[in-house]
Amino acid sequence: MRSGAAKSIVEKDRLDPWGQSAVKDYSRLQSEFGIEPVAPLLSRFKRLSHHLSRGIDFGQRDLSRVLDAIDSNKPYAVMSGIKPDRSFHLGNKMTADDMVYFQSLSKKATVFYSIADVEAYADNGLSFAETSKIAVRNVADMLALGLDPDKAVAYKQSEEVRVMRMSTIFSRSVTNNMLRAIYGERQIGLYLSALIQAGDILMPQLPELGGPKPVLVPVGADQDPHIRLARDLAAKHAADFGFVPPSSVYHRLELALTGGSKMSKREPESGFTLDDSPAEASKRVRSAFTGGRATVEEQRRLGGMADICPVYDLYRFHFAADDAHSEKVYDECVKGVRMCGGCKDEAAGLVKSFLERHQKKRDSMMGEAEDLLERSSRYLSSGGK
Repeated sequence: MRSGAAKSIVEKDRLDPWGQSAVKDYSRLQSEFGIEPVAPLLSRFKRLSHHLSRGIDFGQRDLSRVLDAIDSNKPYAVMSGIKPDRSFHLGNKMTADDMVYFQSLSKKATVFYSIADVEAYADNGLSFAETSKIAVRNVADMLALGLDPDKAVAYKQSEEVRVMRMSTIFSRSVTNNMLRAIYGERQIGLYLSALIQAGDILMPQLPELGGPKPVLVPVGADQDPHIRLARDLAAKHAADFGFVPPSSVYHRLELALTGGSKMSKREPESGFTLDDSPAEASKRVRSAFTGGRATVEEQRRLGGMADICPVYDLYRFHFAADDAHSEKVYDECVKGVRMCGGCKDEAAGLVKSFLERHQKKRDSMMGEAEDLLERSSRYLSSGGK
């Protein structure tokens, strides 16, 4: 029943936004880093996203500020971005799904989408000419996933003087020891990219862009170091800029198809991208590690282990038609009714169908993606006019 070989479970939680972060115990993570649970706030939502209803979004910082803005019909921003070093992968899709959802909750919401080309240069050595080409496709992926371009600003870090200027201002407020405590020993370029990301997060609150307001940053759990740095800098510079500490919502990390603790761009075989061929992606799903037992007889007697199964994660995080479908897959697995071969075939079919639809839609939106980047550049250059 089980395909592939499971990698060892990590012994210790670690949060490395540039590496192979893994989270074994989310409750411990919340306790250690002061991340509050989302569950107590669910009753305030008029409708839940599948991330909220399925417990994928597990934690938050000051999410109530954004909910207050929604309730009072006041402006707020949703801010995140992508490092343009490769095609969209499923982790990027999770962040995109949250951004689209929170944008949809109010006409007063504006999405700020940063193309983190400075980080791509510092971390991956990619030139700005290379990342510029990738950026258009990344924005087209966002549009195909439902981003409303009329309520969005998309820009490249390297071309936005505000984030660069703020990173210089912020540099006076940090020390090497402070950055080492958050990120560990890193090259100066990555420390600089972290300060620029803080500029990304806080830029929507500048006077020419509407002034102080709640800013929600949807991220994976491994990106919390960036949030903590931005919140600390917002507090240190509140007197000068009036910054409201940014809010955040955290999603769980998706298990790697190879049995590892996290899908990663750095390990292409651990997942697939939204640019992979539907046939190749579905093939990768069919050969994935599962939470199945050693034999069919054991599976029927003991049930499968859906909680450690990356194939079940595909249903839960992305491709189940609704919550009932996700729950059905889980229940049938743990009760020994569902066998891994048929489960993988179903998941592979869902992946194939999604990629065929998405790629067709994405390719049709390349021109609109270029328009959004150009329109956003003019908007920012004119001081938000």
